[in-house]
Amino acid sequence: MAQDRGHPKPGDLIEIFRPMYQHWAIYVGDGYVINVTPVDEGAPSLSVSTTSIFTRKAKVKKQLLKEVVGNNKWRVNNKHDCSRTPRPVEEIIRRAEEWIDREVPYDVLGSNCEHFVTELRYGERVSDQVEEAKEAAKDGAAAAAVTLLTGAAAAAAVALLKR
Repeated sequence: MAQDRGHPKPGDLIEIFRPMYQHWAIYVGDGYVINVTPVDEGAPSLSVSTTSIFTRKAKVKKQLLKEVVGNNKWRVNNKHDCSRTPRPVEEIIRRAEEWIDREVPYDVLGSNCEHFVTELRYGERVSDQVEEAKEAAKDGAAAAAVTLLTGAAAAAAVALLKR
C-alpha cells in the first residue's frame, strides 16, 4: 500500500487522496474495502469520480484496499465520530455487504462515494467535499470549488449553484 496509517478496523472510513479529490471506502476486514466504482467493468476504482459522473451510475464492489489505493496516500478518517454516533460494526458491515455488485445512482453533489460510506457508518449521507465546494462557489471562489470536485462535474456544480 502507498501509505499505512495504522491498522484499519472493520467499519472504519478510508479516505484516499486522489490528485483532485478524495475517494472514500469502508473497511470490512482482511484487507478489503467496499466502495463505489464506475459501472464500466474495465475502469479502475481510481477513476470513479470522473467516469461515473458522466454515466450517473456506479457499482458497489468489494476490493482489496491496496488495489483501490494504488499509489495514492490514504488514512483512516472517521471524522464525524465526534458529532455523530457510528452504527454498530456488525450493522455497518452487514449493510455494506448488501450493496456488493449492485448498481447505484451516482451524482457528485448528492450521491457520491463519500455519501455512500457515511450513510453506512452513521446512517446519514454527508460529503464535506461537496459542502466545501458549495461554500467556495457562494463566496465567489469558483476556482477553489473546481479543485475540490473533478473536471466537468465541478463546472456543472458551480453553474447550478450560481442559478
